[in-house]
Amino acid sequence: MSAQGSNSPAIPFTSMRQLVGPLLAIIVGIFMVILDSTAVNVAIPVLVKDFHSSLETVQWTITGYALAQAAVIPLAGWITDRYGSKQIFIISLVLFTIGSVLCAFATTADQLIFYRVLQGLGGGMVSPISFAMTYKLSPPEKAGSIMGLMGLPILLAPALGPILAGYLVDYVKWEWIFLINVPVGIVGVILCVWQLPRLPKKASASLDMWGIILGPLAFSGLSYGLSEGAHGWSSSKTIIGLIIGVVSLAAFIIVELSRKSEPLLELRVFKSPLFTRGILVQWVLQFVMFGIIFSVPFFMQQLMGMSAFKAGLWTLPQAIAAGVFMPFGGRLYDRIGARPLVLIGLTIVGIGAFLISRIDPSDSASSFLIPRIMLGMGMGLSFLALNTHLIQSAPANLVSRVTSLTSAAQQVVTSFSVAGLTTIIANRTAHYVANGEKQIPGAMSHAFHDSYLVLVGLALVGLLFAATLKRPKKDSSAAPVVHAVDLG
Repeated sequence: MSAQGSNSPAIPFTSMRQLVGPLLAIIVGIFMVILDSTAVNVAIPVLVKDFHSSLETVQWTITGYALAQAAVIPLAGWITDRYGSKQIFIISLVLFTIGSVLCAFATTADQLIFYRVLQGLGGGMVSPISFAMTYKLSPPEKAGSIMGLMGLPILLAPALGPILAGYLVDYVKWEWIFLINVPVGIVGVILCVWQLPRLPKKASASLDMWGIILGPLAFSGLSYGLSEGAHGWSSSKTIIGLIIGVVSLAAFIIVELSRKSEPLLELRVFKSPLFTRGILVQWVLQFVMFGIIFSVPFFMQQLMGMSAFKAGLWTLPQAIAAGVFMPFGGRLYDRIGARPLVLIGLTIVGIGAFLISRIDPSDSASSFLIPRIMLGMGMGLSFLALNTHLIQSAPANLVSRVTSLTSAAQQVVTSFSVAGLTTIIANRTAHYVANGEKQIPGAMSHAFHDSYLVLVGLALVGLLFAATLKRPKKDSSAAPVVHAVDLG
């Protein structure tokens, strides 16, 4: 197979066989990064003990990682346009892998926090670049199916992270949470060098200096403020973080909308009703998904007395169901579009969350089996259909900027989900204690039930938005541009 001439029109891959290698390289990278984002949560109590530190300090291993990711995500679109998706993706994986090695050998909490920030700087760009590359490589008529395969790590990794981390923390050593990334990272880099094509880049991509300053400041400020909100919305850290985030975001929006060419994030895409309605539904789904991932293992450990590993194991039914149904969702998207899949998926998710709200600490852990399977089914059917809908709702030449926008927003929504549910649980626990209930298990159990019902309500709101979704019109002139055989 010979390379196409430089003057020939570039085309996407035309068969799944051609896509296997590049997809495998992308999936290995994104799975490793997302897995690590939930794995460390399980190790927090052990890290506090080993480093002879406080929870407030060690918590920064999670907060610092999230802030670093939020800071670099807005830069992904511009930097890949300028220097090339393949090159930046490989650099990101290398930086993440080096950060993992350093984390494993950290001897103080401060060192671990610094190395986690380094990890976050490397891992932050992986998700938006992955989606942009996958979409550009895919034949338009198979975009849903291929994005469905790409979504496997998105839903599987957050669910599998607590299982792996729980086992390593309980039976091995916490350092292996990071060391396990090293061989995976090396394999990922080799696959990327070998299999990923060199996507066209814009050598003339202009530098949006104010965007580069305000974008990371806005999204990291919001993520920080919302993360601190989990510990208290009236604290100075929360207020300062939110003020910085909101003011920077307002300035960022003004700058980006007034910029005539190549803004850092293409906010004009919100003028498209298709895109705006789709991203609102995605935010709801994201909030519900991470709310369940965060709250249920905590419920199992705190109120049902499970170990970290056993609690993590109960995420497996959800992960398996998501893995089974996501490819079906991708294939069906190509035929019927996002609306029916999202309506069905959100309905199943809402019912699953409601069933979880009926579970008491005295019930068997097996009570979670059917609800977690339903959550996985619903997420699998709808999550990637929404992502593909959003990408197809935007002009093809703005794909890299749009995936940066959606990924940055998802980072903030995830922080808001954890902080919001933590606040609800704390406030409702205090409410039930004031009414005479014992804090554990009665008051806290009822507080968790209330938080799950909030997720049910959000799913219903998402259904209202999902009912308005329309299928993006196919634009044959907007085909992704990539030399299918340039693997150099």
